[in-house]
Amino acid sequence: MPGPIRVVLAEDGVLLREGLAGLLGRFGFEVVAAVGDADALTTAVTEHDPDLVITDIRMPPGFTDEGLRAAVELRRANPGLAVVALSQYVERSYAAELLDSHRGERVGYLLKDRVVDVEEFAGVLRQVVAGGTVVDPQVVRQLLNRQRDPLVALSAREREVLGLVAEGHSNTEIARRLVVTEAAVGKHVGNILAKLNLPPAEDTNRRVLAVLTYLRS
Repeated sequence: MPGPIRVVLAEDGVLLREGLAGLLGRFGFEVVAAVGDADALTTAVTEHDPDLVITDIRMPPGFTDEGLRAAVELRRANPGLAVVALSQYVERSYAAELLDSHRGERVGYLLKDRVVDVEEFAGVLRQVVAGGTVVDPQVVRQLLNRQRDPLVALSAREREVLGLVAEGHSNTEIARRLVVTEAAVGKHVGNILAKLNLPPAEDTNRRVLAVLTYLRS
């Protein structure tokens, strides 16, 4: 029987850091280190070799993108490391850089003030560790609103479907949300992949590549 998911948590706010650590423990995660800056994050990951890193983007000393840059470097060193970034704001370049690492697998970008259901949050973390890509809907909307060449080819409905794919939803869930058949969703996804000129490959990988096409700067 597999053991608990081992987590390194990086958050400079002491109260939030301790609160998250306690919450994760209650949902069966093992917090092996809880740190307050990017350097300590790198050291903790090297020491503990966790399954998952949860990190704030703005960290000491500069409170700009230290947490993100540390996470990207950690994934370069260990592409299989799952990373979930927590942010108070939508920053396109930050999201694109993180999500573009290692084909966008095992990565998440969530807004702190939109994490209101702790059970759902725990489920998202497990989804990322299992290989998924989860992006906050507000981040998705802002990134998809940019007018770039790949977007021009997509219809309004295809853009909507792609947004839901980026949020990590299955075709079945997308069909439920849009009140259409699953076959219709499958057709939209097929059209999206074709318009992006993605080569034939395993479907899950093609979906990730489709999302990254739009999230990449």
